[in-house]
Amino acid sequence: MTKLLFIKASPRGGDSKSAALANAYLARLQDNTPELEVDLLDLSAEPLPDFDGNKVAAKMSVITGQDHDAAQRTAWDEITSMAERFISADIYLIATPMWNGSIPYKFKQYIDLIHQPGLLWGLDPATGYFGLLENKRAVLALTSGAYGPEMPSPAFGVDYQSSYLRFWLNQAGVQDIEEIRFQPTLLTQDPEEDFQSAITRAEKLAS
Repeated sequence: MTKLLFIKASPRGGDSKSAALANAYLARLQDNTPELEVDLLDLSAEPLPDFDGNKVAAKMSVITGQDHDAAQRTAWDEITSMAERFISADIYLIATPMWNGSIPYKFKQYIDLIHQPGLLWGLDPATGYFGLLENKRAVLALTSGAYGPEMPSPAFGVDYQSSYLRFWLNQAGVQDIEEIRFQPTLLTQDPEEDFQSAITRAEKLAS
């Protein structure tokens, strides 16, 4: 059984173009993989805890090899439960718009919560960080209003969206990463035609 974690980062619901791209990819993938198990994580509806002092202290205790006190253990158990949901997936389908050159704040909060030592990564004092995830792949459905790969940068924006996601996934051990882009969504002569072209690319990738 192959498990796919579908992370929706946009709060726009049915108006989200990034989610629409990901949905097109997923529908075609499900046609080809009937046994696919899908876990939907809609960050606009998911209650996320604060990454507070106890969680930071728990993280530092893991890094320094110290035992957790009671408050830290409770905090770390909460983090571990969230991270295990992510770790259990074989495929990550991530739909996210670009906000201020990067990703929506709740998505960043989610990453800050689950991207932890001993769960997604380790650190070797001599060689640096290494990922703990193996045999995973990710598909990024990316949109942005004014920025596009062919648009002058920084005049129309800077892509800290895909670069950050690739950095994060790579550090966790995910190397197999594909992208589906509809960029820009606004500054295009024919938004609907360009969007349909992106949908076609999504379906082709899933095939």
